Amino acid sequence: MTVTTLRTEEIALRTTIAPARCAETGRDAAPRSATSTLSVTPATASNTVPRELVHRTQVCEVLLTAWNRTDESRFTVTGRWMLDHRMFTSIQGRHDPLIAAETFRQAAILLAHAEFGVPLDHAFLMWDLAVEVSPEGLRVGEDTAAVEIEMSCHDVVRRRGVASSIRYTAVFRRDGRIVATASGTCTCASPAVYRRLRGERLEAPARPLPLVAPTAPQNVGRTSPRDVVLSPTDDPHHWLLRVDTRHPVLFDHEVDHVPGMVLLEAARQAMVAALGPDAFLRSMNSEFKRYVELDAPCVLEVRSGDAAADGRQAVRVTGRQGEDVVFTADVTAVRVPSV
Repeated sequence: MTVTTLRTEEIALRTTIAPARCAETGRDAAPRSATSTLSVTPATASNTVPRELVHRTQVCEVLLTAWNRTDESRFTVTGRWMLDHRMFTSIQGRHDPLIAAETFRQAAILLAHAEFGVPLDHAFLMWDLAVEVSPEGLRVGEDTAAVEIEMSCHDVVRRRGVASSIRYTAVFRRDGRIVATASGTCTCASPAVYRRLRGERLEAPARPLPLVAPTAPQNVGRTSPRDVVLSPTDDPHHWLLRVDTRHPVLFDHEVDHVPGMVLLEAARQAMVAALGPDAFLRSMNSEFKRYVELDAPCVLEVRSGDAAADGRQAVRVTGRQGEDVVFTADVTAVRVPSV
């Protein structure tokens, strides 16, 4: 969709913006103030939207550069996919498919704050997230890729003038060509509602379990042990979720539960472990059924389906803590030549 207008109005945010460092272990969130404001205008290719609007501590993790309303329920968001990202590195000459999922997550939070009146102190609860990519559309170039995301908002529920639930669908384009689609539903919870949901978990934060050993990075499509989120068990169809709260991207800021992007990465790594290193993620449909706690083991069961006539292969990933199913993901993969 062509952007025909530029966003020029100011948005008052009850926060003070301070630069965030991008050190490997940086956790320095910006200080907050109850009285100061921030003027927000469309970003250029050299900067980003304010990190608070996408719930990132470090500016280098912000993937969005600008947004614009096109009608009552549709928006155009622009972003950037870097070649040198610390987590979403290129795979077989293509952008990491999960960068589309993270871009969608950031765009959903951005629009909730900037366009639907959700205060910055509200928590976001993602119930489901689906993403599908075109492997050819993800081929990397010589520089950062500019992406345009057409975001549509559906089934918006409001309470006291503030959105409390929104369903989003998204179409990603590069140079006018569709390269990915995504959808998901999120709930926006006030601090009081979140305290009721999490209760003791907020009053007495849990200590994460001791960090378990990673499986070999090459077996799950990674190059560094730091980025591995699976640990092997005696059963080849079961993996233990490996939660490293020191990871500078997956744990960009302090949380009281395992972030959803950790679970998506675990599902992708489980798919590679099951199908082989040349399996490239084509689509993923995930559901987040319960919070995944930091202080209890999470076991991932991986079951592979038969290959389809078009060469796609399916994997079902189910995450459990105790007797509870906390997360599911249906992943499809294709074989693509390296470029």
